[in-house]
Amino acid sequence: MGKIKEIIERESKGWKNWQVAWMAFATVMILGISIYQKDPAIGIGASITGVICVILCGMGKVSNYFFGTINVILYAIMAWKAKYYGDVMLNLLYYFPTNIIGWILWKKNIDKETQAVYKKRMTIKQDGILAVVSVVSVIGYAYILKMLGGNLPLVDSMSTVFSVIAQILMIKRFMEQWIIWIVVDVVSVIMWVYALFTDGASVAVLLMWSVFLVNAIIMFVLWYKDTKTQNIKKG
Repeated sequence: MGKIKEIIERESKGWKNWQVAWMAFATVMILGISIYQKDPAIGIGASITGVICVILCGMGKVSNYFFGTINVILYAIMAWKAKYYGDVMLNLLYYFPTNIIGWILWKKNIDKETQAVYKKRMTIKQDGILAVVSVVSVIGYAYILKMLGGNLPLVDSMSTVFSVIAQILMIKRFMEQWIIWIVVDVVSVIMWVYALFTDGASVAVLLMWSVFLVNAIIMFVLWYKDTKTQNIKKG
């Protein structure tokens, strides 16, 4: 029990009242609406763990990878049922192992005072290279998904490719990850709205991506301010 208490105290350090309120609101809202809509337990579980994961990530807390690991397993099952094969492969073959890698790397770059991870920004050259690689990858992967017979191959490809890139930036602690997460979340909301009206997909999963989008915007602002402050201190 002592170890658990220590972990909770460490991961809750530095939270502001509005951030605690945001976490509570997001999880309670999804839980309440999902139960009302009689969504399957697996969809509710994926949504709640996903919301907790992204908020903890935005706060720079390494525990986000624990909830992220649970989320990717549950979400992969939901994506399989919706025939979003790109998302299935993304979660099982990429997110799962990178969550472990992220946990290890983040633990090596934690500010002992705030118990949050140190944050960085990319250079203009890195931004340019990233843009070219992203466009080529999206087009190529969309062709593969179309051959597999998946739904919305271009949209699915955008969600998958940008998610891969954003996860790498997340592990490397770059602020720009949140810009790409915003794109991923917008695309994913479109995908699950389509799945909801065509295949009766989980409302909880759609709500999860909607919360992800709002959270990504909030966390972009926070990380932008934090990295700007760090650069001023270095200068």
